Amino acid sequence: MKRAKQLQPLSRQHHLGLNLGRHGKECADNPQQITEHWQALCCYMGEMQGHFKIEDDLIAKGLQPYRNTQSEVDSVLDKLTTQHKALGKLTTDIEASLQTKASLPTVTQVRQLAKLLYDHLRFEERELFPISEKYLTESELDAIYQASPDHIKHLEERR
Repeated sequence: MKRAKQLQPLSRQHHLGLNLGRHGKECADNPQQITEHWQALCCYMGEMQGHFKIEDDLIAKGLQPYRNTQSEVDSVLDKLTTQHKALGKLTTDIEASLQTKASLPTVTQVRQLAKLLYDHLRFEERELFPISEKYLTESELDAIYQASPDHIKHLEERR
């Protein structure tokens, strides 16, 4: 799928998350796999906090003026907000349960987080980014690019 240059760094970040989510959804019920998937998902989620902030602060705010007149924008913004909250809440809830039990997450928790992450990233690629390309101005898209991590922006240059 061809993506606007300014959104390509965010799409690159999605690639790893889609792989982690896909594999995590199939996590076997054994301690080693649970630990490996959980650590990978938590590390990824930690790295994605800036990514989510870009989406909330730049993409969602840029789309906000179209919310009342464009039902597709309203729907995408509702879904983005709901999914970001669900990801944050699930991660927090699992971490809190681990602190009280001092044990590993369950295979169900790993699969649940992986599925939610995977579904969210696919939503962003299939719905949020095309809507963003349609409604955001060139300067708004440029601001998204500028806010993206440098090491992701310049990945193409190192190939």
